[in-house]
Amino acid sequence: MTAWQRLQRLPRAEQRAAQNALLQRYVREYLYPFSPYYRALFDEHGVSPDQIKTVDDLQRLPFSSKQDLLPTDADPQRFKQFILQPDPASLKKAWPLKKKLPLLWQKWTQGEASVRRRVRDEFAPSFMTFTTGRSAEPVPFFYSPHDVQNLHDTGTRLVDVMGLDSDFKIANVFPYAPHLAFWQVFFAGQAAGMMTLSTGGGKVMGSSGDLRAITRLRADTLIGVPGYVYHLLRRAVADGINLSSIKSVVLGAERVPPGLKAKIVDLLAATGAHDVSVFGTYGFTEARMAFAECPTPDNAYTGYHLYPDLAIFEVINPETGEVVPDGEDGELVFTPLKARASTVFRYRTGDRVRGGLRYEPCPHCGRTVPRISSDLTRESSLKDLQLLKVKGTLVNLEDAAMLLGSMPEVEEWQIELRKKDDDPHEVDEMVVHLSVKPGSSEQATTNSVQELFKSRLEISPNQVQFLGLDSMLQKIGMETEMKEKRFLDARPKV
Repeated sequence: MTAWQRLQRLPRAEQRAAQNALLQRYVREYLYPFSPYYRALFDEHGVSPDQIKTVDDLQRLPFSSKQDLLPTDADPQRFKQFILQPDPASLKKAWPLKKKLPLLWQKWTQGEASVRRRVRDEFAPSFMTFTTGRSAEPVPFFYSPHDVQNLHDTGTRLVDVMGLDSDFKIANVFPYAPHLAFWQVFFAGQAAGMMTLSTGGGKVMGSSGDLRAITRLRADTLIGVPGYVYHLLRRAVADGINLSSIKSVVLGAERVPPGLKAKIVDLLAATGAHDVSVFGTYGFTEARMAFAECPTPDNAYTGYHLYPDLAIFEVINPETGEVVPDGEDGELVFTPLKARASTVFRYRTGDRVRGGLRYEPCPHCGRTVPRISSDLTRESSLKDLQLLKVKGTLVNLEDAAMLLGSMPEVEEWQIELRKKDDDPHEVDEMVVHLSVKPGSSEQATTNSVQELFKSRLEISPNQVQFLGLDSMLQKIGMETEMKEKRFLDARPKV
């Protein structure tokens, strides 16, 4: 039995005890001695590493956030402050004798160079990705060989949680990019020994090239961004392509609207694929790992199953910063337990979760690890709209996306924010651009959109405009952009 197989069935109390022990060790032996940023933060707030003994003790510490990672005029390479940077003196001071003895023995028996290689394998940056869509400027995140091994390990856990067969052939249609989604799939395939074809998505081979590759491979699993996967399958139906080999679809990098899973199942049925499992996943660059839903007969949203030995998640009230009770809405906060190289700690993700964290056993798979509700919203999707000249309204664009993506008649969509009469001092307007299925009534669709937005979001679009499918695909950048342009903020900056 592997450590993961044992861990995923442990009672909550035993999982929390293990987390407490891992947290103590990580803070004392890695974070405080080797992280320039967090050592200064601890000292500034008068917190000793010895005071962090349990998960609850994290509340002694202030949060960090994406703003702390961004370059400044005084420190244009601020990201380096978040890289663990041990040297012989700090290692000697921070590590207990039981950790130093193996290094001393290795030095005596194999020489000093072998010890340096061992330390480099644990700490030295050797691989890099970037944040995307979270800040004005991408921030590099580095992995040591130790962190890359964690990507292998979390890859095998993803395969296990989703119940994928190790003999499955994988078609990875995430864009080629230094982003977590693509590389987590790549390393998962390597670790699980699964045949994986990475096409680079529509920008590299186009949807026709991707479909040819998938059919030649006879892929069992299709993995990619929800919008592009839907577009790819719609193209397969239009071209009469046989995709009967597909048994599962894994969606990542974006929130998955409830109706989209059903749409994907219907499209695949039209290509000859039946009884297909569709999974959502959740990950972000700063975590350097991803989490998945488990399988259900009806593709229900089961929540993202976590790894309590690799990370601690808290849910806080985004206004007060206080930790909320289990199952309540709030913002996710992330703390790693085995990270090296680039490391954040008690990090505000900016992701809002409805339903918070769940600790009862999963009703579908029985695992006892914590689960994050599948209903997540990125902070970047929360927009303040000045609908009246005296008052702003905070609108969650991802909620609007969920409504549009769930409408069976809607093929593609884009939400545009603009100013009335293009006057920067006027009120904001929301325009919904749509492409609908042939035979759909534009007036009926407009009425449905207006009613849905009003009842769910308490606002109505100022306009609903219709475009042909080809024009809409061009507008959102399908197959030309790294990520489709679903939200367009055309309001002038003042």
